[in-house]
Amino acid sequence: MPQPASNRRFSQRQRGNATLSLPFLEFFRTEAAGGVVLLGCAALALIWANSPWSESYHRLWATTLGIRLGDLELAKSLQSWVKDALMVGFFFLVGLEIKRELLLGELASPRRAALPAAAAVGGALAPAVIYTLLNAGTPGSSGWGIPMATDIAFALGVLSLVGGPAALLLRIFLAALAIVDDLIAVLVIALFYSGALSWASLAAGALVFAALVVANLLGVCRVSVYLALGLALWASFLESGVHPTVAGVLLAMTIPARGGPEVRQEQPQEVTVDGHGGGSLLERIEHALNPWVAFGIMPIFALANAGVTIEAGLLSTLGDRIALGIVAGLIVGKQIGITLAAWLVTRLGLGDLPTGLGLLHVYGVSWLAGIGFTMSIFIAGLAFPDAERLNIAKVGIIAASAVAGAVGFAVLRILGYRVASRPASAEIVEG
Repeated sequence: MPQPASNRRFSQRQRGNATLSLPFLEFFRTEAAGGVVLLGCAALALIWANSPWSESYHRLWATTLGIRLGDLELAKSLQSWVKDALMVGFFFLVGLEIKRELLLGELASPRRAALPAAAAVGGALAPAVIYTLLNAGTPGSSGWGIPMATDIAFALGVLSLVGGPAALLLRIFLAALAIVDDLIAVLVIALFYSGALSWASLAAGALVFAALVVANLLGVCRVSVYLALGLALWASFLESGVHPTVAGVLLAMTIPARGGPEVRQEQPQEVTVDGHGGGSLLERIEHALNPWVAFGIMPIFALANAGVTIEAGLLSTLGDRIALGIVAGLIVGKQIGITLAAWLVTRLGLGDLPTGLGLLHVYGVSWLAGIGFTMSIFIAGLAFPDAERLNIAKVGIIAASAVAGAVGFAVLRILGYRVASRPASAEIVEG
């Protein structure tokens, strides 16, 4: 049966939006489902750490594992391996997403990038300022980076439960915002949460990175080349004083975003319809890695780090300045920073809200951005090496994320059906 004329009348720009929306939808489905698994593992960790078998939980993650090559030996606790090695895969995927968005997606043009980029910056600075005001001059002052982060998997998982015609546009805006937020978090980790620097190791890392750049310029599209050099880059950063997860982001920046000699792609500057078949090396790696990160790396990280033993009086630590700063930063700071930045950008004419969305939708998204679970816990582990402050920070992160997720869902559930006009991309996807 022929399609109605209304479904056939798409401008070239609308067809381009349809092409981009399909990889977005695949990304959203993976992230949303991964958020559910992540939530389950976080709940399991909390239950396990507060059960009669709690000792086995802490003993498991404290187990020492080592690698020996001749006279060289590297030994870490299982929890440290998760943080310093397994999470490199997560940051590598973050780097791929950042590069894709800068070259091909919502951040590809200055005007389209202005709104989510400004919202992300505002949503990072305001929480940091609020936390600092509450903790300046105290032993908890180093945790200012904790409430800056947004957990994209959890946030998109909650957003997937929101119905209405605004849902797709909200997801695209939230994804773009969260990717810029991740970039800010990576810079914060690299610049402010690294240890004493080993210049020899950094020099070795620089040489490996230069080799990766050369491989990119030569159009090398063999995964084995980037894997071998990536392992060398990680090993260099492991001893450099810069957190080794930064190596994952740097490696991602060198992955070719256009087809090489063996990649058939008529228009390499565009995203392919299925997001993976016949696309660039970046697209294919991202497509292959997404499920492993969403259903493997992040749930394991949650299982290893969310197990806070709630002893008598621990909940009272929500009144501690560290926990207060995190809760206020993630809930109040995200709302103020994101909504105010979006208002300023649109008011000054530097960017536009997507058709059908208003500032109230942005306000709803600002609540979901207050879910800081994965990245916030990761930064907390870098900011507070002592268990007492780290546990206080985790309690604040979990409490703030739970409140932000519940309120964000309620707000967007109402606003999801309130749009100025039906977005063309929704017609395309549904048609």
